[in-house]
Order: sequence, then C-alpha cells, then structure tokens
Amino acid sequence: MSVVAAPAAVTLPAPRPSVDDDVSVLPGLYVPEASQWLSTSSGRIASDGYSWMQAVHWVAGSGLYKPRRHRSHGPRSFGTTTVRVAQELAELFPCRPGIEYLVRRTGLSERSVEYHLGMLREAGLLAWIVKGTRVSGGPAQASEFARMIPVEFDVALGIRTVQRDEDAPAYTRAASGIAESGRELMAKLAKKASRKVRKPRSKTSSKAPARGARKGAEQGVVTAVSDEARCTPMQVGTSTVSSAGGTSFPPESKLASGDAKSPTPKKSKAKAGGRRKLNVVGRRFQLARELTQELDWLRGCSVARIAWVARGVADAGWTVTDVKGWLHLRGEAARVRRGSGLLAVLLAGAETVLDTPAKRADAVEQWRGAQEAARRHRIQQVRARTERYEGDWDAPTSRAVQRQVNEAFAASFRPKPRAAAPDTEALPEVSGVGGLEDDVVAEARAEARQRLMVGDTSLITVAVDAMGRETAEQLYGADLVRRALQLASGARSSLMTYGRR
Repeated sequence: MSVVAAPAAVTLPAPRPSVDDDVSVLPGLYVPEASQWLSTSSGRIASDGYSWMQAVHWVAGSGLYKPRRHRSHGPRSFGTTTVRVAQELAELFPCRPGIEYLVRRTGLSERSVEYHLGMLREAGLLAWIVKGTRVSGGPAQASEFARMIPVEFDVALGIRTVQRDEDAPAYTRAASGIAESGRELMAKLAKKASRKVRKPRSKTSSKAPARGARKGAEQGVVTAVSDEARCTPMQVGTSTVSSAGGTSFPPESKLASGDAKSPTPKKSKAKAGGRRKLNVVGRRFQLARELTQELDWLRGCSVARIAWVARGVADAGWTVTDVKGWLHLRGEAARVRRGSGLLAVLLAGAETVLDTPAKRADAVEQWRGAQEAARRHRIQQVRARTERYEGDWDAPTSRAVQRQVNEAFAASFRPKPRAAAPDTEALPEVSGVGGLEDDVVAEARAEARQRLMVGDTSLITVAVDAMGRETAEQLYGADLVRRALQLASGARSSLMTYGRR
C-alpha cells in the first residue's frame, strides 16, 4: 500500500444513527387543518391497508403526536381506541366511513368517533378527499378519506420513495426501498399490523391484572385478539406458554357418579326467574320510571331526579298505584311548571300518613272511585252533546245566533206542569163550543198540550185548517194555538229541527 493511499483508507463513514435516535430528534407530529386535504398534504397515499396500519402503529408508539398540545379537550394520547378506529378504516375501500357505521362497529359514542377521526387527520394519517355535508331536510353524506403515510414515518425508518409519473401529484409517490437500520422496526410494525386490536376488558378476574390492564391502557397498550401474544408501542414480546396449559378436567366417570362438580356453571338460586333481585336504588329507579310513564305531567323529567324525589315512598314499598291514590287525596295542580318540584311537595310526609298497606289500599279505592265517576260524567256529556246536535242541522258558528237558538229551544220546550184533573172552571169561554161538554173540551186541550210538549202539532194545525183559527183558539186556547203555529213554522225552516227519540 502506498503512502498516499494510507490516509484515504483510514477515513471511514460515520455509523448510521439508530431508529430510536431518529425518533427522538424528530419534531412533534402535527398537521394543521389547512393541510388535512389530499391536495395540500405532504404525505403519500398508502398502497394498502396493511402498510397503512404499520404507520398507524408507529405513530401510536413513537409519542410524536400529543393531542393535548393542540386542544384542551378530547383524548389525551394516541392509544388503543384510535388504533381500533383506524383498524375499521383500513378494511374500507373506498374509505367512506359514516359516523353511525363507526359507532356501531366500535361501540364508541358519536363524539368519541369524531375525536379519533380528528386525531388521525392531525397525525397525518388521514386526508380529506370529499368532506361530508348535512343538508337540512336531506340525508347526510359521509366523508371520503385517503389513507396517508406521513413524511416523518419515511424519515424515521429510512424509506426511499420514487415518483414514477412526473406529471402526477407528490402524494402519489411510492416506496422503493428501506435502510438496513429500519428493517428491524419495520418487522415489528408488521407483526402489530397483522393482529386485530380488541376493546379492553371492563371486568377482570383478579385485582393484579386489573391494575396491570389499567396501567397498560394509560401507556397506550395495543392488545391483540389472541391472548398468546401481546404487543406494545415500546417493546414487542410474545408468549409461547398458553394459560390453559395447566388446566385439567375430571374424568367422565367421576362426573357421571357425582364425585366431582360439573364445570358448567349453574344458575344462581338468588335470582328469581333469571333476573337479579332489585336493591334499594333499583326499586327507586323502577318506581321513578313507572311514574314518568303513567303521569302526564312528569313526562320528560329526569328518571334519576324523580328517583331521588320519590326515595321515601320507594323505600317504604309503595307502588305507582299507591302514589296515584295519594296524589288523589292531596289534589293535583292544573298547571305544572316543574314536575319534579311539584312531586316533591305532594309526596312530603306521604309515607308517614299512609304508613300501613290498609291505608294505602283505602286511598287507592277512593282514587279508582273518582276515576269511575269522572268516566261516567264524560260519557253523559258526550251523550247529551250528541243528542242535542245529532241530525241534519249544523250548529251556527256565531255566538249571537247560538244564543238566540238556545233561547228559542228553551222557550219552546219549557216543561209545563201536568194537570191532575180537568179544570172546568178555567174554561168559561169554551162552554158549549160546538155542543161539546166542558169535560170533553178539557180532555181535548190536555191531549193537545201533551202532544205539543213532544213536538206534535198536528192536532192543533188540523183544527186551524178545518175550523179556522178563532174556533181553534176557543177549543184549545190562544196560548196553545200560538205555540203550535210557531213550532209548525219552525219545522219548515232549515235552521231548526226537532223530533222525538
């Protein structure tokens, strides 16, 4: 080797920094709202859902994106729930998820789904292609997203990209290679992307796993569907030992003879009909729910507030029927401004007044009797109104005309005292009319009066037509003849009708 070449041989390239060093020196990951569209995004479109999930797990484990730096509400970290939402998006093509669809698939609330979609956009993993709209009176249109891979992911793993079409936008560039230092981390992300993330369990068998699960949730642990392997954003480890390996079941001979207990759990005897017996709080809420359904002036009130107001009677074993009986004794208001407040006033001291089942039963009987009386009164009102206005005649709309019609009906159908015997002394003018005796004339006048009371004017009108009005007045009296002629003229009018039922 020559002397000139020796210094050149000593010069060596600097070692490539590790992936952790690259992540530590990267700036915070955040995409402003103006750059969350596909046309303004600096990232590239993911070729498939699998490669996109690798970028999602990298963002979840890198800690570069912290939502609380840019907002004062919502989730505190990019954790398991965000990965679950992204997992649903990775299976859609095209990526047009509706809010209701994600709520149904993930079990989250509508506001939570909106929060996590916003986090995916702020982390550079989603970009709007079309933003959904809600037109008044029309159906809501879902937004369409493009699954993006942020530039920070390519820089951290040393991924090389190439633009195959010079005229195409920058977000269409594709990956063409990866640095050696990023292959190990890419393999770990591939294992995470191949597993399904599930919802964390709400109930645990022991306290220690519960504390561990709670701690893992705070650190953003991503739990796989299978219990054999779990992955975290900080480190990856697999367990080859199954938790069911040490479980042994008794032989079938012992199960048949009754020496060993069956592994099948039996239904608890404390449950009646398969339902759990209600405790004190459950009975309060049950009574409150029934009150809000049975009483019209409690509709729309909070069940929890009504349960607190009726806690005294609920603890005393009252039913909704007992409460109705007590409210009948106290009296109900016609206008209610605040139902829960009125109920609190009416139920004050109720459990001390009706402190025995017999007293409550008596109150219920009084309430039911009042209900029956009110029902009969309504029936009588409807029947009277129907009998009054039934027929071809329509009641006038003017109040003045209605008053005149009522006065005419009252004057025409005013009851007259019925004579017990013919009064011959009151008929001096009819003595010897047509050779008729006084008792015969009195009977004829009484019969005409009875027919006139039911609306029959034929007896008097025939006499007027046959003998004249003067002779008819001598026979039946001027008052009866005048009333009969008035009713006869009213019967020919379309504004008045009468009859006999």
